[in-house]
Amino acid sequence: MAPLDGLRVLDLTMWRPGPYATQLLAQLGADVIKVEPPGGEPMRMFRDHFDALNRHKRGIALDLKSEEGLAALTELARDAEVFVEGFRPGVAERLGVGHQTLRALNPRLVYCSISGYGAEGPLRDVPGHDINYRAHAAALPSDAVSPEADELPLADMAAATMAAFAITAACLKARETGVGDRIDLGMADVLAHWVGTVPVATRRSGVGPVPGYGVYPTKDGQKITLGVVSEEGLWAATCHALGIGEHAAVPFAERLQRIGELDGAVAAAVAALTREEAIERLARAGAPVAPLLSHAEMLELDHFRSRGIQEEGPVRTAVHPPLPEGAVPELDEHRGQTWRLTE
Repeated sequence: MAPLDGLRVLDLTMWRPGPYATQLLAQLGADVIKVEPPGGEPMRMFRDHFDALNRHKRGIALDLKSEEGLAALTELARDAEVFVEGFRPGVAERLGVGHQTLRALNPRLVYCSISGYGAEGPLRDVPGHDINYRAHAAALPSDAVSPEADELPLADMAAATMAAFAITAACLKARETGVGDRIDLGMADVLAHWVGTVPVATRRSGVGPVPGYGVYPTKDGQKITLGVVSEEGLWAATCHALGIGEHAAVPFAERLQRIGELDGAVAAAVAALTREEAIERLARAGAPVAPLLSHAEMLELDHFRSRGIQEEGPVRTAVHPPLPEGAVPELDEHRGQTWRLTE
């Protein structure tokens, strides 16, 4: 049995944030019924993306604008523990599936709304997508350029993960008290909270915050990353591996006063090596190094493959493990089905 075995989740979300949130729950055992509009959600046109976000779910298609479709959804909601929707604020209410309506029907229900800017506030009705939320939350640098198609949608994934956490917390309380909740989660809010935990930069030096922390090009046109912060041992290991041992004993306080000089020495040493050479030397010395991998290289990395990350998800548990890679529902594949029975 997985940790969330028996948790009943009704999923009306589309695109990325909601489906990833409910897949995280499903991977941990939740019984997720994905409800799509007639014809299916638009993400089905991008099948690789859709499949990656909708494993372990069952799927039905309902027209919520029809009496029959609304009645079928309402019946499922009576026995659900979780309801997740990703409509613009006000749309769920107009469709007759708003949080007040469904929680009056099922007081134990945890109702999660995921939207760009949340259900309240001056920006609630402003349309947007990932790049807009990042811009509003100061999660884009001032010299940002338009993203490539394969850039990680940070706001989407951050909000999805936060939603899964919030839903699980609310379900714990609902099972204890018999009273559910309404979660109002704005994608921009999550990033704004994250950004708010980072002190504002007072200057730009052109290098990392401390020597040995940053991205460094290698002579074969690749890049590596180094993650030295205050640790004297890691700084010394980096210096010795790169052949700049004359700087190895410089203490942290002094390194902060000589950032440009010392980081320049690190960069020059790395630039004289290929990526493979730099990784081999630094790793052997115990320095905090990682190659800057492409998407394809990441998928082939033996570490992630051995941990089954793509198949089993990011959560690792010893007693009640997540479910292995599961099937993706075809459109309306599970019409007429209701919740699975639990012991």
